[in-house]
Amino acid sequence: MPTVEAITAALATVEDPEIHKPITDLGMVKSITVDPDGTAHVEVFLTIAACPMQNTIADRVQAAVTAVPGVTAVDLAFDVMSEEQRKGLREMLQGPQKENPFDRPGSLTKIIAVASGKGGVGKSSVTANLAVQLAASGLRVGLIDADIYGHSIPRMLGVTHPPTVVEGMLMPPAAYGVSTISVLPFKSGGSSQAVAFRGPMLHRALNQFLTDVFWGDLDWLLLDLPPGTGDVAISVAQLLPRAEILVVTTPQVAAAEVAVRAGMLSEYTNQRVMGVVENMSAFPCPHCGEPMDLFGAGGGEIVAKQLSAALKSDVPLLGKIPFDVRLREGGDHGRPLVVDDPQAPASRAISAIAEILTAKPRGLAGLNLGISPVGR
Repeated sequence: MPTVEAITAALATVEDPEIHKPITDLGMVKSITVDPDGTAHVEVFLTIAACPMQNTIADRVQAAVTAVPGVTAVDLAFDVMSEEQRKGLREMLQGPQKENPFDRPGSLTKIIAVASGKGGVGKSSVTANLAVQLAASGLRVGLIDADIYGHSIPRMLGVTHPPTVVEGMLMPPAAYGVSTISVLPFKSGGSSQAVAFRGPMLHRALNQFLTDVFWGDLDWLLLDLPPGTGDVAISVAQLLPRAEILVVTTPQVAAAEVAVRAGMLSEYTNQRVMGVVENMSAFPCPHCGEPMDLFGAGGGEIVAKQLSAALKSDVPLLGKIPFDVRLREGGDHGRPLVVDDPQAPASRAISAIAEILTAKPRGLAGLNLGISPVGR
């Protein structure tokens, strides 16, 4: 007959799909009993009654317990945590006081703020597909839709349910391995409702995305910034001083000139511009195969060259993503192109950019080492 200890060990391999920690460590296992005929009775706590991940948790628990030698059947039941249990869970995950986890000494999360000088260059499409590509390589990735006024990431990733709230702590929904947060779930009027925020409210919203959300141990955090060099870009520099800027432009010279300004903001915020991505680049003619420069040529090189000269540092052109209407279609239908067609030229270009980013060593720039100089 299987033992309670063996079943507990099996449940220790089951991760909560939102918190990404074993349910045994989270105090979610209420009780375990075993009948002489090998039937295992397991009761699991849910954080809230309407937990959107209940079916996923059920499937994982059933699979883990069924695999224990001697178990003939699994009787799974659910209960809901008390207010005191939820409070204890929040404090265990976030500490007694809420704080920005990415500004803690020793944080190794790589932070990329994806910027553009103007709208319409495909910045959000690039951000969403890049995040999904990074997650596909086995990394833990978070994505903040920091474009408060023009949020679009939930649609692009097909995220339809709001975050789970546990004692004021937000569990971000995930899609394609990417945990994401946006202002959309907090608007009572839905997607069409306008966001009428002044600068201080934008700063507060971004700060809440950092402090109220349980992100867990992320390898990468991406932020989809609004176009331009306004309040949110400045708030990112204040709240996430280690964030590096990735500038997205199109090949058009007029767009490139505006994109340079987005990168030049780093002069005032002391951030590093990690590189430039040219979106909607040349693509082969479907009839003759010759390259077609639908939106001009050379914009990415212009931005990289001008930023390198002005900032006196190497700002490389990380890649050119060829124009592909499916990149837009995937965003409309919540199916990123890197998932639907990984071998498409645009997908391969995004994959190459992700490889360049992940190949770079973390370094110590901006990292709080917890030491201070001592005078002699």
